Amino acid sequence: MGLGRYVVDAVVLEGRSPTELARSHGLSRSWINELVARFRQGGYPALEPGSRRPRSCPHQVGPEVQAAVLELRQELIAAGHDAGALTIAHHLVGRVDRVPSRATIWRILSRQGLIVPEPHKRPRSSFKRFEAELPNEMWQADATHWLLADGSEVEILNLIDDHSRLVLASVSFSTIKAADVVQTFHEAAEAYGFPATWLSDNAAVFSGESRRGKVIIETELERLGIRCIHSTPYHPQTYGKVERFHQTLKRYLTKQAVPQSLTHLQLQLDVFRDYYNQQRPHRALGGSSPLAAFNSRLKAKPDPSQSPTHFRVRKDKVDRFGRVTLRYLGRLHHIGLGLVYKDRPVRLLVAGAHVRVVTEEGSLLRELTLDPTRDYQRLGGRTLVRDVVRHVSAMS
Repeated sequence: MGLGRYVVDAVVLEGRSPTELARSHGLSRSWINELVARFRQGGYPALEPGSRRPRSCPHQVGPEVQAAVLELRQELIAAGHDAGALTIAHHLVGRVDRVPSRATIWRILSRQGLIVPEPHKRPRSSFKRFEAELPNEMWQADATHWLLADGSEVEILNLIDDHSRLVLASVSFSTIKAADVVQTFHEAAEAYGFPATWLSDNAAVFSGESRRGKVIIETELERLGIRCIHSTPYHPQTYGKVERFHQTLKRYLTKQAVPQSLTHLQLQLDVFRDYYNQQRPHRALGGSSPLAAFNSRLKAKPDPSQSPTHFRVRKDKVDRFGRVTLRYLGRLHHIGLGLVYKDRPVRLLVAGAHVRVVTEEGSLLRELTLDPTRDYQRLGGRTLVRDVVRHVSAMS
């Protein structure tokens, strides 16, 4: 207050002009006039600096909005959904006139003691995350488990798009078989297009590496020109998105009625998948839903040049039942030729799933395309694509 008191006394007591005082001391004349006016209105106490706090806070929300935030959070938690500030802000649209910012929502929750401090949590910026640049550039596949009401454990196969986090499929099975993976893959591809790359772990339904062969999904991906990658489980840099989705899914399922059957569980999975894809905002997507992110860009496609056909020749001898054996997609198949060829040495000329069985003299006994779902490829039987049978005399 020293300078202010000096200026006021110089003007009021001495009668010096504000212009002269401003020139002598390098002060603003308008500031001097303001000080004098404040003094005449409130005396020396009025010269003290006032609070700089604004009379109103533009970010302050009313009690009705705060109540809506807290009520919505409880609704989301009860439904098994994420209840963070981003999700709350998304669902507040239409409930309040003006949706507060995520930071304001966070402060409301924090004041109520609803934010759990995580001082030792590793910051997100410290992770080097891979993310596909385009939708369908990479699909991630993984399985998880759940329990039915009778205590039986079932499996859930999930496929997600790496770029958009879109849940392409979420299907329940008593036990996932290799054929289930292929069927689920094709149903997803029919709806969303084929991916350029497929990422999964080394589970038996995804990889035949442990059996030194290939399972049906690997061969099918190869046929379509889709790159197949196997990752070690729980590897957050490459495989974390689908595993993180499992956590989100199970949090939802925990809040639902215990499923009485696979059909009941599948209904719950379908409801959650629709919500997750279309209504749930994703922080990594800038608040967009996975479906919006998936539809916002051009899609990657497989590279047909990466679909080689594997050729091999196998020597065999027709067994006493008139059959020869061939391992395909990690599974042993029996090919019927007829008892007339019992004990006859033959060669199997294999080009992918296409097989020609010929005698040592070069006569064609049978030509077929293997049905990978059947152990026995019977004569005249129905095969996946075709089964051309030619009977050639053993003496020819």
